Amino acid sequence: MTKLLNSPALHDLALLAGRVLLSAMFILGGWSKIGGYAGTAAYMASQGVPGGLLPLVILTELGGGLAILLGFQTRLVALLLAGFTVIASLIFHMNWAQMPQYLMFMKNMAVAGGFLALFAAGAGRYSADARLG
Repeated sequence: MTKLLNSPALHDLALLAGRVLLSAMFILGGWSKIGGYAGTAAYMASQGVPGGLLPLVILTELGGGLAILLGFQTRLVALLLAGFTVIASLIFHMNWAQMPQYLMFMKNMAVAGGFLALFAAGAGRYSADARLG
């Protein structure tokens, strides 16, 4: 069993699966913000964040999510998305008197932890980073 758990092939498949799962939330989130642009900008403004930052948020989520999915500049992008996730959580999910907000905060901290693990491990064999050397 130890040999299987230490298998390089399993390691690379796990990194690929982790990248797919982490990136999906950001790709879908960025894409949905394009379709719901006005509503998202209004929500951001209601939380004290200028709606004018929404294009940067969309670029971060959609572009960063696609980079993680492809395994391109994985360590840098994972570190940036970990920071983005923590900052967004501190702005939008601090009303812990509401259980859904607390759960969203904790979920986002776990996502940030996943990005930090990806930062430490790199993208693995099945990635643009590996192909580009």
